[in-house]
Amino acid sequence: MDNTAAQAILDKVIGQICGYQNPFSLEQFQAKYAFDVRLPQQVTDTTTGQATWSQSPNPSKFITTENAWKRLDWDNRPKRDLKNIQDIISAWNEINYTATERHIDSINVGESDNIYGSENVYRSQDIRGCKNVLFSDGVGDSESIVACQRSNALSYCARVEDSNTCSNSFSVIWSKKIVNSFFIEDCGDMYECMFCSHITNKKFCIANMQFEEAEYRALKDQVIRWILTA
Repeated sequence: MDNTAAQAILDKVIGQICGYQNPFSLEQFQAKYAFDVRLPQQVTDTTTGQATWSQSPNPSKFITTENAWKRLDWDNRPKRDLKNIQDIISAWNEINYTATERHIDSINVGESDNIYGSENVYRSQDIRGCKNVLFSDGVGDSESIVACQRSNALSYCARVEDSNTCSNSFSVIWSKKIVNSFFIEDCGDMYECMFCSHITNKKFCIANMQFEEAEYRALKDQVIRWILTA
């Protein structure tokens, strides 16, 4: 997954949610809307000096998973005398590097770590069974998401956290079954709502107040333009 492919995903997701062309570059969107998402950090492969990406940036020695499997000298090392715990730890340190860019049963993954059974993932970590993912952490069974964290069953969402079963929505927190909505917190079964908290089963609500559909859509357009330009 390179920057061009990642930009295409961002453009599609924002276009689907907002109905307007995405004005943000990858760097602009990350700075504005993924600033608080825990993402893999760039580190250096100690064995080659090449840049790589790790979910755990604190260890002192790194190696890409690909390079680790190429190190034939680590398999069946010649036996030598180990007289004490210091000798054991010293021998271990010779081969103990933190692996980076780890992914299992996944394809087209870039600048990411801990990716499982996923496709088209960029600058993300702890992603499971997902497709088309950018700047996200701890998400499962989702598709076409950006800047999401600790959530499941999302589709065309941005800035969703601690939520489940959401689609075509932006900025959702601790909620479930949210559709075509913006800035929702602690809600359930919401359709075409904005800036609502602690309510369920609503439609065309803004700040927990009921509006007619025409009124709602006029205000929604203002909100979307604000999101894309603020």
